[in-house]
Amino acid sequence: MTDKTKVKKPSKRNRYFSDEFKRQKVKEVDENLLTVTEIAQEYEVSRTAVYRWIYKYSKRFEQGVCQVVQLESEQEKTKKLKVRVAELERVIGQKQMKIDYLEKMIEIGEKELGVDLKKKFVTPPLTGTGPTEGNTDI
Repeated sequence: MTDKTKVKKPSKRNRYFSDEFKRQKVKEVDENLLTVTEIAQEYEVSRTAVYRWIYKYSKRFEQGVCQVVQLESEQEKTKKLKVRVAELERVIGQKQMKIDYLEKMIEIGEKELGVDLKKKFVTPPLTGTGPTEGNTDI
């Protein structure tokens, strides 16, 4: 390969960010305006470097401390789940009542007509089906 065909890697440059800049970016992370990944990509720094800034300048985040972020309290989640369960139970109850009603109607129809409707109920043949050779029964 000649020198002209070689791809030159950009030289690694040392950049320094002021403490004020780092504090501002950490504040934006604290306020959920930016993510660590967004800062790392925008300013071409490693995520590790951004986390170092956070551990150094953030009052909320400290290294070695696990922070649990919950959008809703467990009590609110439980209330919503109970409401959802009640709604589903209501729907199931309505469906069961409909099934019971239809079964009772079939029972009454069987008594009135003197025919076993459950056994006599057959589905019509599919369209395009018909007798085959030697079989004329449908």
